[in-house]
Amino acid sequence: MAKEKAPKTQVTSELTVIPPHAVNIPMFQLLKDDGTVHKGAKLPDIDKELALKMFSTMQFIRLLDERMFAAQRQGRISFYLSSLGEEAASIGSAAALKFEDMIMGQYREQGALAYRGFTVKQFMNQLFSNEQDLGKGRQMPVHYGCAALNFMTISSPLGTQIPQAAGYAYGQKQSGDKTCTLVYFGEGAASEGDFHAGLNMAAVFEVPAIFFCRNNGYAISTPASEQFAGDGIAPRATGYGMRAIRVDGNDILAVYQATQEARRLAVEENTPVLIEAMSYRMAGHSTSDDPTGYRTKDEEAQWRDKEPMVRFQKWLVAQGWITDEAAEQQMASHKEAVLAALKEAEKVPVPHVDEIISDVYDTPIPILHEQLETLKAHIRNYPDAYPATSERVK
Repeated sequence: MAKEKAPKTQVTSELTVIPPHAVNIPMFQLLKDDGTVHKGAKLPDIDKELALKMFSTMQFIRLLDERMFAAQRQGRISFYLSSLGEEAASIGSAAALKFEDMIMGQYREQGALAYRGFTVKQFMNQLFSNEQDLGKGRQMPVHYGCAALNFMTISSPLGTQIPQAAGYAYGQKQSGDKTCTLVYFGEGAASEGDFHAGLNMAAVFEVPAIFFCRNNGYAISTPASEQFAGDGIAPRATGYGMRAIRVDGNDILAVYQATQEARRLAVEENTPVLIEAMSYRMAGHSTSDDPTGYRTKDEEAQWRDKEPMVRFQKWLVAQGWITDEAAEQQMASHKEAVLAALKEAEKVPVPHVDEIISDVYDTPIPILHEQLETLKAHIRNYPDAYPATSERVK
């Protein structure tokens, strides 16, 4: 398809000042807060099997987040990030992709990874950094990655995955394999320079990338009103010559349909799309954060009525695809599986210390061997400080 060119600049003798909110993008929504469908709304083509898989994944992530938050408070893991209230954004969008598409997460997309097939044992092994962890214990908790599931390993520095997604999608375009890259980030990360560099590159080179912004209201403790004066993130797309969609991030059906259309545009027309999913972070930013210091309980309560899992369950019940009793039993089953996997994973030994230099190079270079020996000597000198490792370096 021919490139869609920017309109030719008009000439005028009258001074024109564009108002600050000339672009106002509506929010796409299918399900109301009570789970009923808007009159005249056309729902996506979704069958019972797919809908129940999406719902089951939402339940699993809700239980995983709840249990692992508690595990961190008990000192069993060092850190955790909950996606409470944002499950629909990650799961609905992941469900709309093809398995071959690449996903690049920020750190609150465990729902997308679970939908792809990451097992409860794999989640636990990563969170406990044991020897069965795919990352060999090198990453802090919640920094998942799985090449087999086309899910790029998460890194901590804010926004780095955004220009990486533009580059990866450029490679997909060159290959002609009709796949795309979807990259997640929060509205706070959209204040990073990487956001602007990534979107501009994607637009200029016309790559099949979907930039998925979870606008959950806060960048840690900074509310959106103090982050930017514009109308959210979606209007920024027009400045880069890119398509934009704003969707209710708590409406999983709307997210699914919006991402389906974004993928069609990305793959069929080789054009990037920016999706802004409007949601709310119901939990703290992480286990290191106390949200009571910057927002009220009344504010949080207002959003509980818009909670995505309850809304979707009401719709499923109305369809006759599940009952409230069956949903409750399914939650209990997920809870049992999460608790069993947790108890098993925390008993698995940590990776051998030698693993710390493997995979850095094809063959570890001499300086890495020297550093490893220095580390081992340190552990031998202070064995009580490294109880999980000291027995394996003697």
